[in-house]
Amino acid sequence: MTQELRTPLPKTPAWRGLRDVGADSPARPVYLSLLALTVFAWILFLTDGGQFFGQVNTVGILQRSAALGIVAVGQTLVILAGSLDLSVAFLISLVSLVAAETMAGYGVLPAIGAVLAVSALVGLVNGLVITRLKVHAFIATLGISLIIKGVLDHRYDGPAGSVPESFQHLGYDRVGPVPVSALLWAAIAFAAWFLLRRTPLGYRIYAVGGDPEVARLSGVRTDRVVVAAHVLCALCAGVAGLLLAARLGAGAPTVGSDGGYDLESIAAVVLGGTALAGGRGGVAGTVGGVLLLAVLDSVFNQLEIDSFAKDVVRGLVLVAALAIYARRRLAR
Repeated sequence: MTQELRTPLPKTPAWRGLRDVGADSPARPVYLSLLALTVFAWILFLTDGGQFFGQVNTVGILQRSAALGIVAVGQTLVILAGSLDLSVAFLISLVSLVAAETMAGYGVLPAIGAVLAVSALVGLVNGLVITRLKVHAFIATLGISLIIKGVLDHRYDGPAGSVPESFQHLGYDRVGPVPVSALLWAAIAFAAWFLLRRTPLGYRIYAVGGDPEVARLSGVRTDRVVVAAHVLCALCAGVAGLLLAARLGAGAPTVGSDGGYDLESIAAVVLGGTALAGGRGGVAGTVGGVLLLAVLDSVFNQLEIDSFAKDVVRGLVLVAALAIYARRRLAR
């Protein structure tokens, strides 16, 4: 009879992702790229007094990247488990409206509870459709996102609800020079890192993403792991929706889709070295990927580059990153 998975895990290729988060971390290239981009930007804007990475601009980068960073942390969990979630963008829009309308009528705490409940429900549905109905994650989460989009299009024509001023501090206040939203992102990233590195669920996420059949034969209930990863991803999207509602002062039916949080979060995860097939990577790389995209956007904004050129460059960066990671994997 198989026994439930416990640490230490067997040193077979199925558990390789656990060892790769150490000295030979797949996150290293993204941080080297981030450093190179930072130096390039500093030199490029040196004629302006070297203020590109002054406090004002740095705070702006952190504030703008916080919501994407929170979503990307959740996306990391599902991708590591060998899945993905395309419903996060419309889920963010939905929970921003749930938050704003509930706050207008019942207050902040009931709104937070309602957002977390709705998010967990969507994540649970995603996970069950994938594991019980055996629908591919791409199709399953795309279908759920279209259902949410239909609800939003039917019920809302524009912003709705209102967020009290006390809750709006979440989006704009700072602790010293550091935005509160960035601290929230850091706390969620640390919690996810701890989950992946120090808990049985984290080990099982790597195991299922690395080789689900080996994980199953080792006693892991693979379906439960995938469902748990999707619930956690949806909760991260819910927190991002709360943050965006705090910034806007209301809920908006397009705030998630306009921000492109579905594809942007996947891009950040991939840039951070997490394998799309699952089982290898981690949160540290995702944080670097989000910061790389944020700094790149800031450079584009400073240079007043049009949106078409931005998308082209970002696409080239993503393709180049995938090519580099693929070559490194083949070299091993």
